[in-house]
Amino acid sequence: MHANPVQKGIRRAIEAIKNGVARLKNGEKTSQPRFDAWSVVYDKRSATFYRDHVSLSTLSGRLECDYVLPDDSEGTPIGGYLLNEDYEFRMSTLQCDRPTESFYLHARMRRTTDETERSTTDSSDVHQTPSDAAHQNVSRSEDTKHRTVLGVDLNVDGSLAVTSTGAFVVNADEMNHRRREFEKTRGWMQQAGTRSAHLSIQSMNDREHRWMQDELQRASNRILEEARDHDCTHIAFENLTGIRDRMAGAKRFHAWTLRRLSQYVEYKAEIYGIEVKQVSPAYTSQRCSSCGFTHESNRRSKHQFVCQKCEDELNADYNASKDIARKLLKKLHSGQPSTTPRSMT
Repeated sequence: MHANPVQKGIRRAIEAIKNGVARLKNGEKTSQPRFDAWSVVYDKRSATFYRDHVSLSTLSGRLECDYVLPDDSEGTPIGGYLLNEDYEFRMSTLQCDRPTESFYLHARMRRTTDETERSTTDSSDVHQTPSDAAHQNVSRSEDTKHRTVLGVDLNVDGSLAVTSTGAFVVNADEMNHRRREFEKTRGWMQQAGTRSAHLSIQSMNDREHRWMQDELQRASNRILEEARDHDCTHIAFENLTGIRDRMAGAKRFHAWTLRRLSQYVEYKAEIYGIEVKQVSPAYTSQRCSSCGFTHESNRRSKHQFVCQKCEDELNADYNASKDIARKLLKKLHSGQPSTTPRSMT
């Protein structure tokens, strides 16, 4: 394989191992890092990006893949970014959806004609080798200032948070695994019933709490980085009220985790003058972020979204995050009041 993607893979592994080493130094248990998602990071040294296809360095040599594009791209993010000569490719992540044997190219693009030469990035996603806008701006009627919304979809499995810029933040499956390991060990100690076991349980609870705080702080920092990198004025979450009833498999632990994460983002965002709002989660998992067609059959599986009307195909959580951003953007544009995040209990 080309040396460039190999080096990027090595760096990802190093960062995962560093996290494990840090936990061991804190006296915490850890497991071998695992990467469940098949992905490769490409930049211009290992890939050649075109407006209708991409040439990728692979184990079998160079492989050219056509983008799956709509017949009419006018007025769509694909027309606004991918086919717009004012934007150029910077870096991309190729992800494989193993159940469907489909490939997605999450592409970051940069404006090339900005007079100030300030680069702006937009993450993209289309079936095979995609491009689809990550966020959008709308002008205020009172002045020329733009409002840019970062949508965030929260989950109890897969990725803990997925942003409308195509960032997949923290592995929720790994967090669930470690949580189960803590519970299993506590169960053994509780059976012992000794004072020593009771003290050990208290110490373990403290370690678990510190670990959870560290993971959520890391996730909130990543979300803030996405918002700041894209000059966002707002961050949109779905309203978490009744999340245990709405989300299959969600437990009290999951509800606490997601609420705490949104709280961390809120107080950190205030430092940078970014507002955090909540919107109704209704139909965000069924609505196509490209054409607006809404139907329950659009959601093929837990992580696959295929629009039955325009046939746009992308990660389901990514699609939901863009719909969350759209909802808040629509409220801001119309001047409607937005739901503010609830305080933690």
